[in-house]
Amino acid sequence: MPTIFVDDQPIEVKEGDNVLAAFLSAGLDLPYFCWHPAMGSIGSCRQCAVLQYQNEVDERGKIVMGCMTPVADGARFSLSADKASEFRGAIVESLMLNHPHDCPVCAEGGECHLQDMTVMVGHRDRRYKGRKNTHRNQYLGPLIHHEMNRCITCYRCVRYYRDYAGGTDLSAQASHNHTYFGRHVEGVLESEFSGNLVEVCPTGVFTDKTFLKHYSRKWDLQSAPSICNGCAVGCNISPGERYGTLKRVHNRYNNEVNSYFLCDRGRFGSGYVNSEKRLDYAGMSDAGINDATKKMESNEGYEASETSFTAIHQTQAIDKASQWISEAKKVVAIGSPRASLEANFLLREMVGADNFHSGLSDAERPVVAAISKILQTSSCINPSIKQMESADAILILGEDITQTAPRIALGLRQAVRNKALQLADEARLFHWQDAAVRNLAQDQRSPMVIISASESRLDDVASNILTLGPDDIASFSEDIALALGGQTVADDRVNTIAEVLKAAKNPLIISGSSMLHTGIVSAASAVANALDNSQTMLSYCLPEVNSLGASLLAQESVGDLDSLAKSATSIDTLIILENDLSRRMPAADFKALMQGASNVIGMDFLENETLNNAQLVLPTVSYAEAQGTVISSEGRAQRYYPVFEPVRERLPSWQWLLTLSQILEITGLKEIEYFDQVVALCANSSELFAGLVDVAESNRASGLKIPRQTHRYSGRTAMRANVSVHEPQQPIDTQSPLSYTMEGASFNQDASLQPFFWSPGWNSNQSVQKFQHEVDGPLRGEPSGVRLFDRAANNTGGDAPLTETQKSEQSLEPNNWQLVAVHCLHGSEELSVLSEEVAELSGDAFIALDKATADQLEVLAGDGLIIANSTGELSLEVKIAARMAANCVGFSAGFKQALSLRQGDHVTLKKDDSWLRAVQIIASDRSAQNV
Repeated sequence: MPTIFVDDQPIEVKEGDNVLAAFLSAGLDLPYFCWHPAMGSIGSCRQCAVLQYQNEVDERGKIVMGCMTPVADGARFSLSADKASEFRGAIVESLMLNHPHDCPVCAEGGECHLQDMTVMVGHRDRRYKGRKNTHRNQYLGPLIHHEMNRCITCYRCVRYYRDYAGGTDLSAQASHNHTYFGRHVEGVLESEFSGNLVEVCPTGVFTDKTFLKHYSRKWDLQSAPSICNGCAVGCNISPGERYGTLKRVHNRYNNEVNSYFLCDRGRFGSGYVNSEKRLDYAGMSDAGINDATKKMESNEGYEASETSFTAIHQTQAIDKASQWISEAKKVVAIGSPRASLEANFLLREMVGADNFHSGLSDAERPVVAAISKILQTSSCINPSIKQMESADAILILGEDITQTAPRIALGLRQAVRNKALQLADEARLFHWQDAAVRNLAQDQRSPMVIISASESRLDDVASNILTLGPDDIASFSEDIALALGGQTVADDRVNTIAEVLKAAKNPLIISGSSMLHTGIVSAASAVANALDNSQTMLSYCLPEVNSLGASLLAQESVGDLDSLAKSATSIDTLIILENDLSRRMPAADFKALMQGASNVIGMDFLENETLNNAQLVLPTVSYAEAQGTVISSEGRAQRYYPVFEPVRERLPSWQWLLTLSQILEITGLKEIEYFDQVVALCANSSELFAGLVDVAESNRASGLKIPRQTHRYSGRTAMRANVSVHEPQQPIDTQSPLSYTMEGASFNQDASLQPFFWSPGWNSNQSVQKFQHEVDGPLRGEPSGVRLFDRAANNTGGDAPLTETQKSEQSLEPNNWQLVAVHCLHGSEELSVLSEEVAELSGDAFIALDKATADQLEVLAGDGLIIANSTGELSLEVKIAARMAANCVGFSAGFKQALSLRQGDHVTLKKDDSWLRAVQIIASDRSAQNV
């Protein structure tokens, strides 16, 4: 490693680094603005100035920009020299000429990088007395607030939005002191990753509009390490709470998974935690109340709900549930892919493995099971997002990844730049010289092949795009595998793609469950295996945060939901864990199951159709109030922790189930007291889960607990003064390594236990570099999460046998179309759409047609279309898709209005002449909201 000298002190640095990154990795404080570890250097802000000397006898030196200067062995620099310090101070002073003096009322105050750097350079007195330039702010949608007057022209926003995330509707406009960063016209930012502007911007130009509605300073937020439950990627997040309300979600750095960025669903989709539809007390439907319960004396806070439920005490609910379970001849439990692994495990242990269902729909279940088997047995690399970014050829089968696994899609946008990095290596450019590398490569990218039934948000960076129906995607992919295996295939498109994959050093094959097609899943595995490349990566996208975990717990012998519905009258007690089955079953089957079972116990934290049809409801909690483990699509087990204590009589699902199991005297559970013991029991139940005990530190480990509150947390003694002048004791967390206090061990903790990032002098999220081994490297301490299964030593036979198959031919009658699911970042996921802002962005359910089909049906975008299938008719709005497979139409998957539609169904279509078009609201009508 090269050694450089900083103020005559030797420092070992990483070969190829720039001086700024080297200084920060060494723990030195060098101010900067435009540089970002994920985006490299452009040298626009001039803030990271240092003095460089020619040799040890040079006493004059010259000013250089740290972010643009590569390290060299023996190079000598000064960070503290007066010339450099004065230069940095002058830069900050020039930035402050037009910056408003509004720190006390700025939403960025207290976590502002500009504040930190201003203090760091020592700038205090304002000498400029002239007028400041001012700008008009824009309406950018319900998620992002725009305050252009605070801009310091660092260009970070457009570099992230356009160059990194691939957005096109945000740009730098005008010039000099009038440079403006915004849209060419007001309107909602189109990128699915626009929320990262909140953390990328070093000032308060782009702020979290949802946070402003109930704002608190960063130091007043109580935080905990958590995992996003918006999809199965497993991004690390840091939710913040104040006054019992979840205020916001920030990115929590994980080098292998989400790095510095989140998608907008993960950042803004947790509004349901504060929903008025949250359940506070256990309840029994009026039809299910026995005589003893009817005679229960009324208590304050226990009132009948609008759904004809009567609130009952927690103890009475447990007694009633245990009675129903113990007296039942047949008990069936349905788990949940959005509940923790521990909750699903305890439910399985309570009723027995033969009576436990994963909770996946009948269409999802075999697909997820097939993916699970392949991941456990394949000899290919099951990559993290960081590994995916190294791919030099990508094949995507049947997925619009931006909508189903968005953070992976952002990683793939970086992967297609590997061609540019290769050219940079040949030209002897450093990868961090961002502008030079992009100018050199122009539009040259690494190949990405997308084979899907409809348009994809990654189409703009794809080298090859094929539009095929689900069956044809599977057979076409198998042909690619045959061609890779040396067999002759007549289709030139197949051979072209095969040659692209053969030429790659690090090929990546991605598929998933969105098409609900096991043929596509197995074909992806066949292609990966046929490559005969030890660096081949194979990845699958899954639907929900713990789909893989729920599938691994359930036995294949357990019947599907359809068979449960048909035999519902034989079920004495049915237990449903955090699962709205009305979204997973046809309406008739759902009704048969709920009405057929003698007693139905529903466990969830929000009102839904399943709870409305249950006889007994147990109120659980959201991820923000619970502890649990989830398994991502990568097979990475990760732990999330409660941000705040559950209120009233809410309990985490695992605690409800543990209490019931102990009353029922379930073997092995009677002596369980702590969450860690549940984890250990689950780990011992299967060799596959053995790594669970290493996911996070035990709650009883030696040493101080980790505080959820910052050491500057204010007003704790006065928060409840309007209720009582007596300060209550802080809640005591006996189940996790964290505490609900300001006191404890804040530094040198495992990455999985870091609730927030702060370091002296670094109040913004840029402080994460103080917790990394090196800039842009892994966090200090143990990594977050444990991969339960990785590349197998050899293939154990889990891959589908490769045989030549006949391509399916669509033989649909005229006006008979096959439905394909169109997933949407906003709207398709069950919980995030309950957030007001996400619901606004999601809009209504739709039917997607290509232009030719729309012309054939004589409809335009915004018209209504009647869709008829075996269950009836419904009308949906028409959207025109850029591409759609022949004889296929898309429907908005997961939208409540379209739940009666199923992937693969055949439907007839006709124009709805009675349809009323939605009123179009232009952005300027909403600009008043941006105040």
